[in-house]
This record gives sequence, C-alpha cells and structure tokens, in this order.
Amino acid sequence: MRRKPMTRHRPRTVVLGGLLCLLAGTTQPFAQAVPRPDRPQTLAEVRAELESLYHDAEVATEEYNAAGEDVAAQEKKLDVLGAQVARADARLVRLRALVGAAARAQYRGGGMPAEVQFALSSDPEHALDAAGLARQAQLGTDRQLVALVETESRLKTKAEQAAEELDGLREIQQTRDTARDKVTRQIAAARKLEARLEADELKRLADLEKQDAAKAQAAWLKTGVLDGVGTTASVGGKKAVAYATDQLGKPYVWGAEGPDSFDCSGLTSQAWLAAGVTIPRTSQEQWKQLKRVAIEDMRPGDLIIYFDDASHVALYVGAGRIIHAPRPGRTITVAPAASMRILGVVRPDPQAQAQAPAAKK
Repeated sequence: MRRKPMTRHRPRTVVLGGLLCLLAGTTQPFAQAVPRPDRPQTLAEVRAELESLYHDAEVATEEYNAAGEDVAAQEKKLDVLGAQVARADARLVRLRALVGAAARAQYRGGGMPAEVQFALSSDPEHALDAAGLARQAQLGTDRQLVALVETESRLKTKAEQAAEELDGLREIQQTRDTARDKVTRQIAAARKLEARLEADELKRLADLEKQDAAKAQAAWLKTGVLDGVGTTASVGGKKAVAYATDQLGKPYVWGAEGPDSFDCSGLTSQAWLAAGVTIPRTSQEQWKQLKRVAIEDMRPGDLIIYFDDASHVALYVGAGRIIHAPRPGRTITVAPAASMRILGVVRPDPQAQAQAPAAKK
C-alpha cells in the first residue's frame, strides 16, 4: 500500500505574520519603508539627494547657457567669414573675366610685340601711340593677374578658416547637447524621487527647508555682517531690483531668460539689462568678470554668487534678502540671503566700480 506523499505546512503564525508585514509595508510612510540600498531612506536623505540632483542640474544648465553663448558667437563669426568668402569669390569671378578679355584682345592683335609693330608700321606716330596703349594694357593685365592670384589665395584661406570655425561650432553644439541631456536627466530623477513622497512628507520636507534656511540666516545675521551694509541702491541697482520684483511668482525654467520664465542667471542678467547694463549670461561668468565687493560693502542691486562652483546667483534687494529663481518646480521668490552657501558678491553697476572696495580674500 502506497503512502500519500507528506506535505509540509508552514505554521499559521508565520504566514499570518508575513501577510501583516506585507500589508504594513504598503501603508508605512516613506521614511519607514523597507530599506533599499539604492535609494535614500529618511526625509533628511531625500532632501540631500534632491539638493544634489537639482544642484547638478543647475550646473549643467549654466554649462548649457554658456555653450549657447558660444554658439551665438561662433555663428556670428561664421556669418562674417561667409560674407568675406562671398565677396572674395565675386571679385575672383570679375578678375577672371577681365584677364580673359585681355587675353582675347591680345590674341586678336596678333600678339605682336609693340616694338615690332612700330618698326613695320607705315605710320610711326600712330604706331608709337598704339605701342603706349598696348604697354598700358599689358601692365593692366599683369596687375589683374597678380590680383587674381592674391584673391584666389585669400579665398582659399577664408574658406579654410570657415571650415575650421564650422568644426568648432559643431563641437560647441555637442557640448550644449550633452549639457541639455544632463539637465533633463537630473531633473527627471529629482521629480521621480519627489513623486514617491506622500503629501504630508512633501509638506514636512518644505518645512524642513524653511527651518534650515531660517537657522542659517539667523546665524549669519548674528555675526554682524550686515551692520554696515548699504541700504541705498544706485540708479541702476534700483532699476534692476524693480525688474526682479516684477518677475516674482514666475516659474523657473532652465535655460530661460524671460519674459515669462527664468533660470537664476537669466533673471539677474535680464534685471541688469533692464537697467541698461549688459552683464555675462551665466553665474560663473558673472563671478569671473564682474567687480567683486566684500559682503560688508554690498548694497541693493549687487549679485550674490552661491556655492563653490558659482552655480547659482541671486539679486540682493536689501535687509538681508534676495530675489532669485531657485530651481525647477519653484517660482521666482524672495528668500533669506544666507539660505544657501555664499561664495561672494559682485557689482554689475559700472558707475560704482571705482568706488567699490575690493572684496576681502
């Protein structure tokens, strides 16, 4: 008699416990979810990851903006070279026509040297005049031939320069495309991470950001750094602040410089353009090229540059506050000046450059 195969039964308590854990895992808040080594686990970790992603996106945005400026400059150079090539080519066509006409005229005249024509002529005076004209014509033809050779050489050189500039343009465009792809990847990753948060977690995250910004601002003000800061803006500074104020509430869009949306350096460059001053497009170039002033000497209208890589910029509006375009998903807003790590301050106002004390190292 065959025995029925024995089946092994899990204890009901084990099965029930497993089900309860599974159900609990679907309802736990993000911070207590089942650990995943490839993902941040707490709100503090989430915030750090988001800051890293958005920071990298902003760095890539400024790279994209810089490449866009280079593309525009390179295209302008190509336009100039193209016009020069076209003019040289047109001159080459005219010179070839003139040289060809001179050759045909010489052929019709028999190609006989002027001194021979003079010796055989029955009218020496007429032959002498003809010889003089022939010599002038020959000299003119010689000059045309020289000009033809020079123009051909110039045209070849310009064409080679244009080819090199075109190669350079393609490299810059590739740099811009690479930066654009990085921006979109970083923003997509940040939004995917944010999408995993519940509404209450998003609120807690926002509150955490505000609390940390307030703490940083309070510590900054406690140092007395603003005790001697100027409160009066220059004429240009007032116009820049007024422009930035009018943009409050408009969305941050990477690569944008108005009028409906801005990124951080798009806002500051357009604010000063509204004041009649053209400044570099990117935060890095604003930091490199504009006059640096000490924080203790800044005044409304100056630009505060943030982070060690100068990847963010804001417009100082006084009373320890800034107006800036923060990051994707946010709008242009007023914020504490010390809510981010300050690198330094620059002054775009050319009328005040001579009076601005040098930034302290």
